[in-house]
Amino acid sequence: MRQAAAATCREQRSAMFSARDPSDVDRFFRGLTEYAFHARLGVVDPPLVDYVSHLLVRFLRNEQLVVPPGVADASATVTRLLLAAERHDAPEDARQEYRHIGDVTLFWSGLYPEAIARSRQPGPADSLAGYREAGRRAYWLASRLEPDDAAEQRALFERLADEYDLCVKGLGEVRRAWGEAA
Repeated sequence: MRQAAAATCREQRSAMFSARDPSDVDRFFRGLTEYAFHARLGVVDPPLVDYVSHLLVRFLRNEQLVVPPGVADASATVTRLLLAAERHDAPEDARQEYRHIGDVTLFWSGLYPEAIARSRQPGPADSLAGYREAGRRAYWLASRLEPDDAAEQRALFERLADEYDLCVKGLGEVRRAWGEAA
């Protein structure tokens, strides 16, 4: 009787969450992000937290991942992306490129800083701080390129630039909570 009840309980739990269902995976990581920012850091900024949670889900699905696992030469990759963004003639293209640079650096700095530190070479331009500064600056540049009628988006990118280190810390908390949930 007891075994049957335990089996029923396991079946109900597995019916509630499926790692194969993309919406369940999205919900899981969004919940972790909200928990990390709200409960662990005391940050209640729904647009900022939503942006970071969506970024996390996008990158974990490898839809937007540019820097390969192991981050062989992370600083050079970001430098190439920055140079490409500066060459765009259309503000929309440059804004998207800067946003992507901010997203890439935030993801790696927050979740896998040890991979960035391992890839670093001597010199201030290649340090983790320089990598993070490139991401902060990219979000700021993206905010400057937002059209006048996109005040909310501009404000969000400004907050991402201003609160970049807090977002890095939040993603670190997401990683810890993820490990605890496993």
